[in-house]
Amino acid sequence: MTVIERREVALVDLLDRLLSGGVVITGDVTLRIADVDLVRIDLNALISSVNAQVPSPFQELT
Repeated sequence: MTVIERREVALVDLLDRLLSGGVVITGDVTLRIADVDLVRIDLNALISSVNAQVPSPFQELT
């Protein structure tokens, strides 16, 4: 077993790494009966941290 295979990463460290670079989640769910589409759900989400270098896209409410 190599060092990379034995390496364990804490969930907090993994989330920190993902949020520092940003994560894009894309999904598509279709509910169909007898080849008739009844419900279709599309999901597109961008999850990222906000800091001084990457400002929030929302205006501050004052």
